[in-house]
Amino acid sequence: MADWSASLYLKFEDERTRPARDLLAQVPIDRPRRVVDIGCGPGNSTELLAARWPQAQVSGFDTSPDMIDKAQKRLPGLTFELADAATWQPAKPVDVIFANAVFQWLPEHPAILKRLMGFLTPGGVLAVQMPDNLGEPSHSLMVEAAAESPFADKLRNAQKAPLPPVSTYYDLLLPLSDRLDIWHTIYNHPLAGADAVVEWLKATGLRPFLDPLTDDERRWFLDRYAAKLRQAYQPAAGGKVLLRFPRLFISARRKS
Repeated sequence: MADWSASLYLKFEDERTRPARDLLAQVPIDRPRRVVDIGCGPGNSTELLAARWPQAQVSGFDTSPDMIDKAQKRLPGLTFELADAATWQPAKPVDVIFANAVFQWLPEHPAILKRLMGFLTPGGVLAVQMPDNLGEPSHSLMVEAAAESPFADKLRNAQKAPLPPVSTYYDLLLPLSDRLDIWHTIYNHPLAGADAVVEWLKATGLRPFLDPLTDDERRWFLDRYAAKLRQAYQPAAGGKVLLRFPRLFISARRKS
């Protein structure tokens, strides 16, 4: 895929940062020395980590040069680097590994999570949040619009795989943990309208559908997708639509 767009991502910064706040509140550690933000994006989640643990060495990495550039400008006192979660390993054991909305993009992520647990200090915490919303109209209608398009072959593999069952994570991480919490939260984000849902998803879920297309094909696809969204997301009180957004959270503390 093409590089991520930090400016698109930050159009909904408050809504995107809220799950990171909720995850951070459940990290059971008081004074970590080393904290790493995987898939740090433009630094909005890293900023939360640095504020909670000002005494810690907080760093972040991402695969996107644009995201790293924005994160470094936002938090010039911290260290950011380009790296891939699938192959990254720290020079020293880490006390907190934090990942907000990253691993849903990696089909092999359960094995990566197990690997990351091995990089924690005893008592260290792996904290992960992933969208679990492929069954929502915001995503099912992408697939529907793609199937109706004259360029459907280009989008045959655009939809990413759903997350595994919760039991997969529990069975994988429990033998490595002395405390393991897994939960879902459903957010209901009030947005200006169906077109705002499209703008939200251009930075994330729509990317695999838009990247393979020409400009004309993108316009066709977005017009068809937006029309479907207007039917699915009817205005609520005050004229806004509610974007229902389920997310999966994991907090695993490594056995001492």
